[in-house]
Amino acid sequence: MKTSNALLFILVLLYINASTEWPTHTVCKEDNLEIYYKSCDPQQDFALSIDHCSDIATHTFNIRAAMVLRHSIKELYVKLDMIMNGKRILTYSETLCGPGHSKLIFCGKKKGEHVYYEGPVTLGIKEIPQGDYTVSAKLTNQDHVTVACADFTVKNYLDY
Repeated sequence: MKTSNALLFILVLLYINASTEWPTHTVCKEDNLEIYYKSCDPQQDFALSIDHCSDIATHTFNIRAAMVLRHSIKELYVKLDMIMNGKRILTYSETLCGPGHSKLIFCGKKKGEHVYYEGPVTLGIKEIPQGDYTVSAKLTNQDHVTVACADFTVKNYLDY
């Protein structure tokens, strides 16, 4: 039994090393709204889920997110790009952690620590743009190193 478990573990490790990209994860999928993401960091995936897709349109919704930090966070910056038909149509950036900017509970976390958040999030937008598009999100730290990044595919057919 121990030999078969060890062989299975080795095969899983070989498969992970042979894989060139992370799988696409479903954040939520309902009648008129679908959101998927794929980590664009070749060394790390992360977990993200939303209770109900339709809650996003209410401006505040509950999420669960988790990852193990590969880099410390003294300062943290987010950059978001909205891409339609291969063209960047909107860019947004903000400081999330730093001197006088500690908006998140994991500001100050160190490399190797586990980050877990479960609770409300407010996007600060009035509605999710309709159509099919990609939102590229990248979090970098004080050393300009990627802490996490993902490409989100959004398919929104909600009628506001």
